[in-house]
Amino acid sequence: MPSFPSRRRVLAVGAGAALGAGAFGASALPASASPAASGRSSRREETRSLDELYRAALAEGGKLVVYAGGDTPTQQDGTKAAFKDRFPEIDLTLIVDYSKYHDVRVDNQFATDTLVPDVVQFQTLQDFDRWKQQGRLLHYKPAGFSKVYDKFKDPQGAWVATGAIAFSFLYSTAALGSDVELTPRDLVDPKWKGRIASSYPHDDDAVLYLYTLYAQKYGWEWVAKLAAQDVQFARGSNSPGDAVFGGRKPIGIGTAGSATGSSPVKFVIDAPHPFMAWGQRTAILEQARNSTAAKLFLNWQLSKEHQQGSFNGWSVRTDVTPPAGLKQIWEYPNAHVDGFPRFMADRAEVERWKQTFALYFGEVKGDPTPGWLGLHPGA
Repeated sequence: MPSFPSRRRVLAVGAGAALGAGAFGASALPASASPAASGRSSRREETRSLDELYRAALAEGGKLVVYAGGDTPTQQDGTKAAFKDRFPEIDLTLIVDYSKYHDVRVDNQFATDTLVPDVVQFQTLQDFDRWKQQGRLLHYKPAGFSKVYDKFKDPQGAWVATGAIAFSFLYSTAALGSDVELTPRDLVDPKWKGRIASSYPHDDDAVLYLYTLYAQKYGWEWVAKLAAQDVQFARGSNSPGDAVFGGRKPIGIGTAGSATGSSPVKFVIDAPHPFMAWGQRTAILEQARNSTAAKLFLNWQLSKEHQQGSFNGWSVRTDVTPPAGLKQIWEYPNAHVDGFPRFMADRAEVERWKQTFALYFGEVKGDPTPGWLGLHPGA
């Protein structure tokens, strides 16, 4: 779909830990909010068309600010271009950063009464439950909400997943040969030493979960052998895919990909070996200054036309059929769709896994790939 780049430049979403509300002493509830529900919540799905919402958004002022999780400043340019093509008079500002920086940035903006975004679209799934309890999220159900997979939405409409993303490993069949069939277990074979790129598992929580599944499946001996493989680690979960598609490494671990169509690169989702997937959560903030434009954005993202354009073939909607050869993402037991939200909710366990992998692979090095954006990007 337009919110994700092409198959050759796969989406990779930053992730990380959100600090608790008390850490800032400022994630207290806004004066107008209560933990139970937003005062402006609606139990019904949106009935206005996109064109009607567009006109209403223009009457509101025609501006919209979205904070989106991602790895490079240009990673959401396709989303912005598609939205602007459909709604040319909306002044859309779309800021990409690691979700683990965006979420605490939003918390600090709450603390200092300097909120910038209207919409947040992050991989840090635990934040949405916390913000819902704090009354920070507008309860709203876009058109098509009832068609979204049940576990990809909040029943009251506080948030809804607008994209289905999967992380695994991939390899170049052009470089290794079309007859090669690799599994994660094979990656520790000494013949692949020096030929693997990976994003740091202790820098991105989705990659961390993938590596956790590998450790649980294959054991710590496998992790130790991988650590001896001279893996090229880098920040940004776009980096392994870039290395493989760019011909610099034949194998990449911890990146997004597509299992659709013919390609010189295979994105591995074969049973019984693990990969991981999740629904990227999106929400309108209760204090959004451009709430109608925000509603337009959510309705557009959930529209069947948009969902059918997903780069990896997977939709969050139950009524969008994947391409031939694929099942719905939640129908893959080895994708652990239910496991990732539970994993993200246990921040102490996440931290233990991070520090353990740091012992095996070394400390994270390098500047953040979206750059340093400060406290109020998009203001």
